[in-house]
Parts: sequence; structure tokens; C-alpha cells
Amino acid sequence: MGGVWYGVLFVMLREPRVGDEGELSFVAAEEHAIDFAGEGMPAVLCTPWLIWFIEHSAREAMLPLLEPGESTVGVQIDVEHLAATPIGHKVTCTARVIHVDGSVVSFSIRAHDEQELIARGTHKLRVIQIDRFARRVNAKMRPEQGVQNSLRNSGPA
Repeated sequence: MGGVWYGVLFVMLREPRVGDEGELSFVAAEEHAIDFAGEGMPAVLCTPWLIWFIEHSAREAMLPLLEPGESTVGVQIDVEHLAATPIGHKVTCTARVIHVDGSVVSFSIRAHDEQELIARGTHKLRVIQIDRFARRVNAKMRPEQGVQNSLRNSGPA
């Protein structure tokens, strides 16, 4: 591709194209449930975890296009969570490229459980240079935090 982002060249293997898709399926587990279910309220997939999986479906569309040293970060998400999904049900998240503007890629997102559409919306990812990103994050670290050498991937807090 080739383009400029904050004065830095990014070179992905190929530019994403409108229509490119990423997909990610998972089974909603207890750890993905809302934490306030109680008396009579069934355990269902919580919105923060749904968004985590949606973002990763967009990453699935991008990963084959990235050069070593490149990654993506989410910069915007607008999700309408339409229906509850019981724990134990399979969910499939799909992200389809709808626009590319330099290093920012926009997606239409949809999520279905075993019975129906449960979420829809839009999501934007930015292609980043990992080393530059790490330098910027490390510059914000307080002395007692030290320097981070790797990005963590633990899901929503």
C-alpha cells in the first residue's frame, strides 16, 4: 500500500479492499457473562466481551495484510447490542471493510448467535507501527511502572 501516518511510512502487504471480511466465532462462557445476573436473571453475554470479540473479527480481516512490525488498534466503535445471548451459545462476529482512509480502516460489523442477529454497528481500526506505538506508550509510563516490552491481550477488564 504505502501511505503516511504521522510522518511514518506504513507498507502493509496489500491495502484492504471494500468487501474484505474477518470472522470470529466463540461460545459464550461463564467468564463472558454479565456480572450482575442474580435472582431470576439469566446469565447472558455481556456487551464489553461482545465488543472485544467484534474488534478481533476486524483484526482477523487485517492480520493477513500486515507486514512484520505492524499491528492494529481500535480507534472508534459504535455497537447496538440488540438481543441477549445465553451462556453456552455460539456467537459469530463478522467485520466487513466499508472504507479505507490511509491507515484507518472502517468496518460494518454484525454478530449473530444461534438464533438471531444480536449486534450491529461500525468499527474503525488504525494500522500502527508497533515500535513507534510502544515508544509513545512507554513515554507515558510513570517510573514505578517501568517499561512495557509487550502488548497484553487479556480481554475486557
